[in-house]
Amino acid sequence: MRKVRKYFYNSTTNKYEKYVLPLRTKLFRALGFLSASTVTALIMVAVAYRFLPSPSEKRSTAQLSRMQEQYTALQQSFATLDTKLRDLESRDDNIYRSIFEAEPLPDSVRLGPKAKPSPTKYRYQATDYIVSQLQNQVTSLQHRIKKENESYDTLEQLIATKEQMLACIPAIQPVSNKDLSHIASGFGFRIDPIYKTPKMHTGLDFAAALGTPIYATANGTVEESSFDEKGYGNHVIINHGYGYETLYGHMIRIKVHQGQKVKRGEVIGWVGSTGKSTGPHCHYEVIRKGEKVDPVHYFFNDLAVGDYERLVKIAAASNQSFD
Repeated sequence: MRKVRKYFYNSTTNKYEKYVLPLRTKLFRALGFLSASTVTALIMVAVAYRFLPSPSEKRSTAQLSRMQEQYTALQQSFATLDTKLRDLESRDDNIYRSIFEAEPLPDSVRLGPKAKPSPTKYRYQATDYIVSQLQNQVTSLQHRIKKENESYDTLEQLIATKEQMLACIPAIQPVSNKDLSHIASGFGFRIDPIYKTPKMHTGLDFAAALGTPIYATANGTVEESSFDEKGYGNHVIINHGYGYETLYGHMIRIKVHQGQKVKRGEVIGWVGSTGKSTGPHCHYEVIRKGEKVDPVHYFFNDLAVGDYERLVKIAAASNQSFD
């Protein structure tokens, strides 16, 4: 494209002369162009910074988004752990401790330091604050887990004690009596075989052949092993602890001695008819806290429900005792 030349009419010389732009005008125009360019560039940069994120901002935003997702997942994990721990605490209080008649742990002991509510608006919470909340929740869970472990340790001790106690509670018949045919006289007022008058019979009479083995009905220590001519004849008294004692009378021969430890099911003597007795039998008594109680309720280890009901009816029959 050809360059356009400009001319003007000079009235002084009466001639057309070539138009030459003054240097000052050129400078002003150049300065104006530079100024406009600079302002435009600044506006574009400002708009870019205002609406377009920088690479570092993009990285920070992505990192913050990941932290929010991780924090949400962590909070869900805490909620799951809390639910499971509460279930264990509830079972501990309402099932395990009730079985062993132990008091539930109070909330003040179990919960300990309570965690503050966790932040839900991450954008407006400082990182240190969020971390402190997580630490608080972790501390609370650790405390509750520690108390639950201590509670289970206590339950283990109760289980051991309960097993020992159950082994020391009279729970079997003193002579073999699977068909329930050996019950001769029950607990309560019965006709005295000698005086023929009603008299309180404080035990159960098991009629059996001479020499039939007699068994200890629970673990314990032989408290007495002697002969009573006017009463029980050759007899044994075992102290089982926990307020329980048992008496076995009219033996033909005693096997154990005073102070000896015996186990449930161990032979302690043999059926006889010594002392005040009208025939071979084992007179058996259960003493609980110094009071003689009906032994028929202490055969739960070797009787089914139907057998127990039959035995209760047999023992309740009004008849004459053997002693």
